[in-house]
Amino acid sequence: MTFSSLRLAPLVLLLTLLLWLAFDRVTDQRDDARRERDSAQWEVNGLREAARISGEMLAERDAIDQRNTQELTDARTKNDRLRGAVYDGTGRLHVRAACPAGGSVPATAGAARVVDAERPELAADARPDYFTLRDQLALSRQMILGLQQYVRDVCERSPAHQDTTLPNLNKRAPQ
Repeated sequence: MTFSSLRLAPLVLLLTLLLWLAFDRVTDQRDDARRERDSAQWEVNGLREAARISGEMLAERDAIDQRNTQELTDARTKNDRLRGAVYDGTGRLHVRAACPAGGSVPATAGAARVVDAERPELAADARPDYFTLRDQLALSRQMILGLQQYVRDVCERSPAHQDTTLPNLNKRAPQ
């Protein structure tokens, strides 16, 4: 059985067409795979960068927290030392006060009470409140300073904050 060249030519042409279609399909699949690979690499690089930035922000936050916690501990320790000194009698709480020269105290009463002319001091029942207020003031101060430092050092440095522009801020709503 012999094939004539007229019969063989369409067969070769058909086989060539099938090979060309198969090669084209494989080439398209290869190109799709390369695009997916490049997209995945771009995403991985973005995630690595986000993780690095997040790690830096967490480290900065922890440093701020540690610094402010130490300052708060120092302030509370100082307050406890002062409280102990007042309670054991080695220290005193003085009140800065002034009496007006022509005040409401009659002149006769003032002459009789010259003996009481010591420095004014905080009453014994008010001392615990004073030290509680000092503790609360130290805590509030460190919280405010810590939050301000966090905003300044972490929030304002974050990429999300740097890219934030408020394009719609000055636009008016349609009327």
